Amino acid sequence: MSVILEAKDLSKVYGEVNAVNHVSLAVKEGALFGLLGPNGSGKTTMIKMLTGQVRPTSGSATVLGLDVEKDPVGVRAQVGIIPEQETPPSFLTAREYLDFVGAVRKIPDIGEKADWWFDFLEFGDKKNVLCKDLSRGTRQKLMFAQAFVHEPALALIDEPLINFDPIMQDVVKDYLAEYAKKGKTIFISTHILEVAEEICSEFAILHKGNLLHTGPVADLTARDEHLSSFFLSLVRKDRHA
Repeated sequence: MSVILEAKDLSKVYGEVNAVNHVSLAVKEGALFGLLGPNGSGKTTMIKMLTGQVRPTSGSATVLGLDVEKDPVGVRAQVGIIPEQETPPSFLTAREYLDFVGAVRKIPDIGEKADWWFDFLEFGDKKNVLCKDLSRGTRQKLMFAQAFVHEPALALIDEPLINFDPIMQDVVKDYLAEYAKKGKTIFISTHILEVAEEICSEFAILHKGNLLHTGPVADLTARDEHLSSFFLSLVRKDRHA
């Protein structure tokens, strides 16, 4: 399978802080890739660089064959993005927001597709509610819908389950797994190791901006090792290095 996302020696420095420190990784088409790390490890900064929202201090990245720094708008036009802080426009209703997304992305039959998402994520009763009045969990559903309504080849999601209740977490996990089985690619960042072990095919571990490991989850399974214990051993070792 072809590489659909690649970072080469990617770094981001804020003052004296190395938020991301010379990270290189590659994600193949059809992968459900998990970027794992404690809070403050650089996961969100990585996603922002990979989607052209933040310019790297050094290094490069390509997404869907596009140079992210040269064509950030082109990248964002093709991928689906769910930020950690969900921010649908406060002055639009949920339905108006999906209609707006459909217009910007030139999605045919956006009405039917939006209705499917309202039904699937069980928030059809909120479609005419202003986004500012939606609960945090409902805003997360709306942001999930806008990221996938155009059926992107690649979706990048920062903490995908953070505001969902246990039932909706199951629905979303199943959707992500099935989406990857169709040959689409999912890139998630999370610090919830149980979720990553359950649904990810590959993973990378970041700690203080440094890449500690990258590889298939199956390698751990073959050694009868759990992702959580492997993660904790690496991070604790790095802390005391």
